[in-house]
Amino acid sequence: MVYPIYLIGYMGAGKTTVGRLLAERLGWHFVDLDEAFHEIHGLSPADYIRTYGIEAFRRKEKYVVEDLAELPIEKVVYATGGGYPCWEDNMECLRELGTSFYLRWQPHHLAQRLALTDLSERPVFDGKDASEIIDIISPQLEARSPYYEQADYILDAPVADDGTLDGSEDEQLAEQLYNMIISNDD
Repeated sequence: MVYPIYLIGYMGAGKTTVGRLLAERLGWHFVDLDEAFHEIHGLSPADYIRTYGIEAFRRKEKYVVEDLAELPIEKVVYATGGGYPCWEDNMECLRELGTSFYLRWQPHHLAQRLALTDLSERPVFDGKDASEIIDIISPQLEARSPYYEQADYILDAPVADDGTLDGSEDEQLAEQLYNMIISNDD
């Protein structure tokens, strides 16, 4: 397996939480690319988009990923922004830089997870309820899936047989990833 590790997926897929858990378990570094963007540019991604627009944000976001890839630290778990893989040649870039994992969820589960978070940093969902969130997620996820599915590995969210979420999904995903990385370690 080629390092570093890049976690991709839609907003609310658990990239940051799973990434932190995985990095801690591996004894690696963890970088949330949205947090790195904020540190480098002085604005959160949401504020940058509100101020300069989505195209300007995507260009700057790409530079952040490329600049961090040049650091001499190989064993890092990165959590990408949800839209990062869908812009220009970003998936190709991630595959060249390391190994990518798509954390795949069904839209209704993502809506449930997002409805439990602070939506003020997710402008497209701010003030929306779970049913309105699903109406936004479904077409976006459908459009993004061809990009996400270019990941080196796809992990389906571990939901209960009856389709309910019990709160342990992120830990389960981190455990799956850990086992995959350890068993494929060169």
